[in-house]
Amino acid sequence: MILLNGTDNYMDLSIIILNYKTLGLVKNCLKAIRDLKLPWPHEIIVVDNNSADGSVEFLRDNFFGIKIIESKKNVGFSGGNNLGIKQAQGKYLLILNPDILILNDAVEKMYNFLESNPSVGICGPKLINPDGSLQYSCSRWPDWQLPFYRRTFLSKTKKGLAWADRYLMKDWDHLANRKVDWLYGACLMVRKEAIDQVGLLDERYFMYMEDLDWCRRFWQKKWEVWYLAEAKVIHYHQRDSALGAGLRGLLKKSGRIHLKSWLKYYSKWRGQRN
Repeated sequence: MILLNGTDNYMDLSIIILNYKTLGLVKNCLKAIRDLKLPWPHEIIVVDNNSADGSVEFLRDNFFGIKIIESKKNVGFSGGNNLGIKQAQGKYLLILNPDILILNDAVEKMYNFLESNPSVGICGPKLINPDGSLQYSCSRWPDWQLPFYRRTFLSKTKKGLAWADRYLMKDWDHLANRKVDWLYGACLMVRKEAIDQVGLLDERYFMYMEDLDWCRRFWQKKWEVWYLAEAKVIHYHQRDSALGAGLRGLLKKSGRIHLKSWLKYYSKWRGQRN
């Protein structure tokens, strides 16, 4: 199987996919990208976060024309994607989780939106579940109450539910494009010029909160962040960090990582105005 990239040195688009023991998902993601027949010179970069499961060998043997970056250890979401960003040549970078299935013209819509709106640094599509239902993938800035209303029994209280509804922007129908505080990092198209000003993802976050932190830094540098309801992708996603509440949630490794990332984020941005 051959994935054809642009033949010129100039790249309009760099597609970065981070793999950690998700070869099946990566294969499906790559096949979907191939089927899009993208109209611009582009490159595909797969970063392997030391999967040590034969992923790299399989991709080399079956997907010609892609660039594979091997990390010597699992450096997390930020570190892994940064390896790809550093080598990307595109004017725009599409950062994809392997559990994303791109639909129809979603990439074109994001690309054209950035082309037409030079003040926008990041845009992200509407994420939908396989059954077509909406995933809430953009949020307002969180406050100190986030770990209590998202990770403990308080999430089931009337006050907790109201807090989450506002945080997840459930008071909005998600049917139109709009500026948002921040976007979840499962699928983002980012302007390379903006990254050069803002900087890479903060590698102090192994996983979780890095997308929130990045969007905040984009806004800090006067780059806008937009949710594109007109662009849709399927996200085969299970919020593992949110499974279980209170002590049950914290006993899970992902829950502990999530809490650590929140504490790092809160320490970094505490006292700064939204």
